[in-house]
Amino acid sequence: MANSDWVLFSSKEEVTAFLEKELQTKAFFIDNNKIYHAESIEVGKEISYTVCKEASIDTSISNVFKLLEHNECIIVRNSDEDMIGFINYETLSKTLLFNHKRLQAYIHTILDTINESCTVIDHEGKVVFWTKGAEEIFSVSESEIIGKPITDFFSADRLEILNTLKTGKSVTHSQHQARKDLVVMINSNPVYFNKEIIGAVVSETDITSQIRLNNELFHASEKIFHLEEEVRKSLPEDNPFNYIRGSSPALKEALNITSKASTTNASVLIYGESGVGKELFAKAIHNLRETPDAPFVAINCGAIPSGLFESEIFGYEKGAFSGADQKGKKGKVELARNGTLFLDEIGEMPLEMQVKILRLLQEKRFFAVGGTKEIEVDFRVVAATNRDLKELVDEGKFREDLYYRLNVVNFTVPPLRERPEDIIELTHYFLHEISIKYNKPIHGISQTVMQNLLQHKWPGNIRELKNVMERLVVFSENGEIQHTHLPSELNQTNQTSGEVNDPSSFPSQQDDDRSLKDRIQEYEKQILVQELEKADGNKLLCAKNLKITRATLYNRLNRLGIDD
Repeated sequence: MANSDWVLFSSKEEVTAFLEKELQTKAFFIDNNKIYHAESIEVGKEISYTVCKEASIDTSISNVFKLLEHNECIIVRNSDEDMIGFINYETLSKTLLFNHKRLQAYIHTILDTINESCTVIDHEGKVVFWTKGAEEIFSVSESEIIGKPITDFFSADRLEILNTLKTGKSVTHSQHQARKDLVVMINSNPVYFNKEIIGAVVSETDITSQIRLNNELFHASEKIFHLEEEVRKSLPEDNPFNYIRGSSPALKEALNITSKASTTNASVLIYGESGVGKELFAKAIHNLRETPDAPFVAINCGAIPSGLFESEIFGYEKGAFSGADQKGKKGKVELARNGTLFLDEIGEMPLEMQVKILRLLQEKRFFAVGGTKEIEVDFRVVAATNRDLKELVDEGKFREDLYYRLNVVNFTVPPLRERPEDIIELTHYFLHEISIKYNKPIHGISQTVMQNLLQHKWPGNIRELKNVMERLVVFSENGEIQHTHLPSELNQTNQTSGEVNDPSSFPSQQDDDRSLKDRIQEYEKQILVQELEKADGNKLLCAKNLKITRATLYNRLNRLGIDD
């Protein structure tokens, strides 16, 4: 905007007299509240007069251009309505060029300052910007590539920026194989102008070394995992609860009862919803009170047809019925001799079989189907059910005498929704186990996915969680687990439910606005402090109680800032 070398007169006569003496194209005068621009091409020649339009200092550039389409110049007023200058095509062009050069200086400085590779192409796929980071990653100098088609330097099928240019699709934090020997993390966006794509921008960070190190770590972990399994199989089982994961108070209470129940030969009844791991508890009881070579025989009472129940449990003699094995077959009871008979889903056992099981438990004697000789057998019984047996007794669907025979010691395995703090540990355990199974290294799990897992009700409990983890590993790409790979019921939970399962079990309050990561770290810190206090500061004992290595404990103590 010009604000010097211009003259404002109070009348047409004054400006005419002035222009007759000297050439002056920036002369203005006021007449009847209108401002006129007076111009003479040569001193003493005819003078032209044009009414000037006015604009405020806040008028947009686009509106100024519209005014100049029909006016040679525009008078500009400030907020106090004072005339502070004029604008014409010449002054506007100089101003815009100056500001364009200033903006270019900012852009070039920004691109020269960032470490990441940043590439910009125009609508023809020609390179407009190429940063130093791009030079380092791709070994192509700026002078070589600027103004040339990017496909002259790279294969089109490996250029995500071309996909963005063609489709307008943005990409965020996506792992991309830029070359056979190069893996980058990219963000890509189209450049829009007047609702049309005129180019594309991509930023890239080289993560090749990180991927290589992660793969090496994965293979090393895989070897360690298999070695640990071999050692576990070859040595006596010191801790029968090794396969039961979690450190919540509810789970610890169940483990405590299990340990006490295992000191006797009494029958044990385990309550728990489907998928909580009742059989793992039954095996733990077996391992605690039986010798290493004692058999553990499981019977799923809900999976055996009623017509075959007796022959499956008691076995049969040769020729006992049509289609029977000619050699006969031992039943589950006889196979469990001097060991443990695990009656899973005992609530599903047919009524007519319950009286025979009751006699078996009382006398430890039975007849095989088609047999005439009574067989004597010694075993311990552990039963499990996901139903309320007392309620079944009241309904006449379960024998009361059998109920009392089984219900000497009982406890309940808590469902996963009542111990959400265990979800985190189980999630990472299953991810590691399943990633090794499928030979697919996983780099980690995002807070978004973890929040969905914590919010879900888990009607299928640990079995459901393991299946979800397997799904996520199967669908993972380049070691990344995507939120979109979650089953629909978990996505629905995230959209419709704003509460975490059993929020009272977490230390955060309702008005706590901290991130999920911060809240989980606080809870983890509380657990570690409590366990250290229980172990009187003995880190080896603390690590053993938490079922983690001492190195892992030290790492977590350092990360969470817990002092001795």
